[in-house]
Amino acid sequence: MTSTYDHRALEAKWQARWQETGLDEVDLVGARKPYYNLMMFPYPSAEGLHVGNMFAFSGADAHGRFERMRGFDVFEPIGFDAFGIHSENFALKVGRHPRELIATNVTRFREQLMRLGAQFDWSKTVDTTDPAYYRWTQWLFLTLWKGGFAYRARRNVKWCPQDLTVLADEQVLADGTCERCGAQVTERELEQWFLRITAFTERLLANLDGLDWSENTKLLQRHWIGRSQGALIDFPIEGKAPLRVFSTRPDTIFGATFMVLAPDHQRTLELTAPAVQATVAEFIEEAARRRISGQRGDESSTQGVALGSDAINPLTGKPIPIFPSDYVLSGYGTGAIMAVPAHDQRDHSFALQHHLPEIEVVSGNDSPGPHGGTGALINSAQFNGLKAPEPAREVITAALVEAGFGQAHITYKLRDWGISRQRYWGCPIPAIHCPTCGVVPVPEKDLPVLLPYIEDFRPLGTGESPLARDPEFFRTTCPQCGGDARRDTDVSDTFLDSSWYYLRYPSADRDDVPFDPALTRKWLPVTYYDGGNEHAVLHLLYSRFVTMALEQLGYLDFDEPFTQFRAHGMIVMGGAKMSKSRGNVVVPDEYIARFGADAFRLYLLYLGPYPETLNFVDTGINGPHRFIIQVLRLLDQVEAESMATPEPANLARARHRCIRQVTVDTPERKYNTAIAAMMIFVKRLREHDGPVPKAALETLALLLAPYCPHLAEEIWERLGGAYSVHQQPWPDADESLIEDDEVVVVICINGKKRDQILVPAGTDAETLEHSALALPRIQQWLEGRKPERIFVIPDRQVNLVLPG
Repeated sequence: MTSTYDHRALEAKWQARWQETGLDEVDLVGARKPYYNLMMFPYPSAEGLHVGNMFAFSGADAHGRFERMRGFDVFEPIGFDAFGIHSENFALKVGRHPRELIATNVTRFREQLMRLGAQFDWSKTVDTTDPAYYRWTQWLFLTLWKGGFAYRARRNVKWCPQDLTVLADEQVLADGTCERCGAQVTERELEQWFLRITAFTERLLANLDGLDWSENTKLLQRHWIGRSQGALIDFPIEGKAPLRVFSTRPDTIFGATFMVLAPDHQRTLELTAPAVQATVAEFIEEAARRRISGQRGDESSTQGVALGSDAINPLTGKPIPIFPSDYVLSGYGTGAIMAVPAHDQRDHSFALQHHLPEIEVVSGNDSPGPHGGTGALINSAQFNGLKAPEPAREVITAALVEAGFGQAHITYKLRDWGISRQRYWGCPIPAIHCPTCGVVPVPEKDLPVLLPYIEDFRPLGTGESPLARDPEFFRTTCPQCGGDARRDTDVSDTFLDSSWYYLRYPSADRDDVPFDPALTRKWLPVTYYDGGNEHAVLHLLYSRFVTMALEQLGYLDFDEPFTQFRAHGMIVMGGAKMSKSRGNVVVPDEYIARFGADAFRLYLLYLGPYPETLNFVDTGINGPHRFIIQVLRLLDQVEAESMATPEPANLARARHRCIRQVTVDTPERKYNTAIAAMMIFVKRLREHDGPVPKAALETLALLLAPYCPHLAEEIWERLGGAYSVHQQPWPDADESLIEDDEVVVVICINGKKRDQILVPAGTDAETLEHSALALPRIQQWLEGRKPERIFVIPDRQVNLVLPG
């Protein structure tokens, strides 16, 4: 008889058995029904895996185990995204070399991941800092370069003054801070490597419509790609070439009363009158200093100075003055705008500051300030009465085209991906700078270009990497002319490492190719990808670009890497995001040591809907832990029976009802309600007056397998089942045994609906009360408070009344 739950012994027993038998290693060549179950590989920080990692991995593993029992050959690899600034910064902080620190961290991460009990195929793991891996990252860079998708250019780039490196646009948050360290991002003019992601802008956008991805993830990518439809409009200037602007609202052109250029627009000085040359030049210099220091005004900036010259509104024929101002950026559109202060807040603020006229050209403004919505055109000559923005935009664009002043145009916010990083801990860029031949690629036979061990890896802050300190590294010969040359000393963005790792996993044991063509055709694209939305416009977008480029170059026969992507939620504590500064980071080790991996997995997936933000409550794991003990006690009862116990009809109905609920909820990632269904079934078994039938525990072992893999194995073995429970077929619900007598009971707090639960009709009030209080969402609403009174209306409602 089981008096205690010795999770340490039980979990160690089954993890050793899985490893000895190679249970989770997939025959990639012989698999008949490939299912590639991918989760985002972690970067090995010194703190170890946190509870958010474990939450995501538990959910993704439950999905993979479920599909395995449904007959698929599930490949579930894991690896380590180990290069990058996070790791290097921590190494600097603690005074250790990143090469030594990361090796230690990877070992710890591996131990934590093994304790979780996920079905990872450890024979196919990757580590981005391993030369056997980054050799092929360098191959990828060379392949993109030779294919026309990589180039070097000098331009203004985002610069983090704290991390002392260039950032990609996608690594700058909306408030202008670095997504890694939170520092205010500035700008520098540097020569950098870029990847031509804009070659696929329209395809990246159009393909989203057909992707089976979380809608919020697709929405984030659409917003970042930033498609804008409008017109290029030429404003004549006497004696000079016209000034071209892009506008998404050409229908408001009759309200354009001035024009604004980016201070660094190439024509700013050309269009400046001689009398104000000195004033404008000074303004441009000040704007440059603001841009470089990160002090540039935001979109509401009203700083500007008149150039002393006018453009002509092409449809009104009236002159309008030209100003440079910080709120127009040279990198967007044409770097110049027509300003319509009656219908744009930025233009309105600027006009007020500089006493410029406003002309309302769209009706419907019933409140003070600019009006940018829909309405009918007014003060727009022959176009009055047209509905704006459509069809007015189309009609006025056509008029501009006919008059020779414009053309319809579509523009995008997406910019090419800058990958040069001026840090040490990254993949060296395989390029050589020759004074005779220019910039040339490292021959593929010479890969990998190894990252050298250097004692002083502190960032220089000069625009060069710490590798520029190491002449043994950068001094080389040109592979084309044989003359003295210099290696590129920048390293590549860590997101380049992760942009293709899913291609490497199936071929991780191959050293002659980055990815085996036959295996790639069989296993790719990825069947199911579970990850966080914080990577929607970073990793996910970059991976799509790399896949499209490799497909166009003939290396792949698909252009999208992930067939299905689902974003998981976030774990918070006390309603706040976990962080060391708040002191609310939950380290899973202590919970697994105390309660076991199965109880911890079960608790995390029972917290609430998997895609949502969920609140970690320290004492919440007690319930799942008690549930496991209850299951083991039921198992004791079954084992104690000397003869087979027939299954009563009511328990058969309850069992098949539970099968149906878990079968429906698990693939939909409704893990919390699937677990609730099993808890209700166990409660029914415990309340049963008589012996517990073996069939009930056999079914429970199968249903628990995705959630509590060690416990399920133990139950299955003790019931005499053949090894392993994870190789058994998923049970089918017998619909003929399930009465259509289920009802939805609404759970209210102080009369307001907060959740609902599906239960058998006629469920007693005590069971309804218990089930309502156990719901994770209700626990979050209660915040530890006890209801003053509980009103139960059977088959309809449970109302929890809180004091005050």
